[in-house]
Amino acid sequence: MTPRRRTPAPPREDVLAAAMAMIAERGLEKLTMAALGREVGMSSGHLLYYFRSKDELLLRTLEWSEGRLGAERARLLARPGTARERLDGYVGLYVPDGHQDPHWTLWLEVWNRSQNAGAEARDRQAAIEGAWHRDLVALLAEGVSRGEFRPVDADRYAVRLRALLDGLAIHVAIGLRGTGRPQVLDHVREFLDGTLAKGA
Repeated sequence: MTPRRRTPAPPREDVLAAAMAMIAERGLEKLTMAALGREVGMSSGHLLYYFRSKDELLLRTLEWSEGRLGAERARLLARPGTARERLDGYVGLYVPDGHQDPHWTLWLEVWNRSQNAGAEARDRQAAIEGAWHRDLVALLAEGVSRGEFRPVDADRYAVRLRALLDGLAIHVAIGLRGTGRPQVLDHVREFLDGTLAKGA
């Protein structure tokens, strides 16, 4: 009898990319281990062997998506131009593209599940937030040192700005009426003009 040839499992990054694509196309509720397994040609048991649980799959997918966003953010922040131009770019990257933006849909789900997560998972979530925070602090400090921004405590200002961005971004992601991406970007632009511009 000829032994059955085993199909090799796809690389983990391909599985994470497929999970993100499913969220974008079908919504988070359709992302089950069985459905993802069919998409990538693996059994749900095989997926559980790699990811242990759906919570771990979602967190890994968020980390993968954040890695791509982090690379885009690094390119944006390394561009020539004023600190304010790059700050506007940072804000544009932060704010969801619109209702049911897949990255923000996933982010909201992972953070909702984090109430019952263990310390290791919560540390990984904090690392995601920490990368955004550090980049923002460095950009603000640069703007202050170059005399583009009024003197502010960059770390404290970053905490407050990101709280504003998170609140408004959630409104966009859940589709709250009257808070689409253009309106949110206008609100943030006005806030930055009023709190960072010299002589404002």
